[in-house]
Parts: sequence; structure tokens; C-alpha cells
Amino acid sequence: MVVTFFGHADIYDAEKMKAELQKAIERLICEGANEFLLGGYGNFDLLAAKVVYEAKKIRPDIRSFLVIPYPDARYDVSLYDGTVYPSLENVPKRLAISKRNEWMADSADVVVSYVVHSWGGAAAALKYCLRKKKRIIAIREPSIPLDL
Repeated sequence: MVVTFFGHADIYDAEKMKAELQKAIERLICEGANEFLLGGYGNFDLLAAKVVYEAKKIRPDIRSFLVIPYPDARYDVSLYDGTVYPSLENVPKRLAISKRNEWMADSADVVVSYVVHSWGGAAAALKYCLRKKKRIIAIREPSIPLDL
């Protein structure tokens, strides 16, 4: 089972978010998740990568990949097993991240999301996942209404 993540760059409560991500990832691993696709931008992505990295210490059979939108950029890959570059050569640079996100969504069986407002890349990715009828595990502040 392949899992991917979409969330805003800023998170409100990192400790609470970490605990929620740990629960979601542990549950998904128990369900058979063995591959995690991560975007590597912003605090949510970094926290998700760290939680998956920690899970690998207990379950070394799972794999995590940083999905890169720009092949010529430099990335810190220390939290990942490797990188994946979707075929985006013919995509304008300004659309590379959104097209990379669509590729991640299309490649995943499950999406873990942290989306609290209806604008930005994370919200657009979540809307795409909803249109594609992906299984979504939503992590969000219950006091914040979401209007997609």
C-alpha cells in the first residue's frame, strides 16, 4: 500500500500534529502500508518525513521517497530511502509542484492530509484527491471549519 501526504507549510501545534501523524502512520503500516511518498516542502511535510523515518527504526521493511519537482535542484535526502522524479520535463516550472502533487496522488492508495483552509497548494492537492476518490485520512484542528 502506498501512502502520500499533503499539508500546509505552517502547522499550529507541532507536538499534537506529530502524535496524530504517528497514530495514522502506525495504523496504515498495520493495514499493509509499505511505501511512503513525501513532498519535502514546509513543516507538515518535514514532520511527516520524520515520523516515517522513526517508524522505519521499528519496521525497516517500509520505504520512503522524496518526490522531487525539479531534477536540477539540491535536496536533503537524509530522511528518505531515495528520490523519485515524475516525468515533468514538459511541464512549465511554475506548474511543477502542482503536477508533482497530482502524480503523488495518482500513485497513492491513501492520502494523509492537513488542510485547514481552501487556498494554496495543499488545498488544491486535497481537492484533486477528492475528485479522484482517494481514501483520505484528514488531520486538522477541529475548531477550524474547512470549506473546500
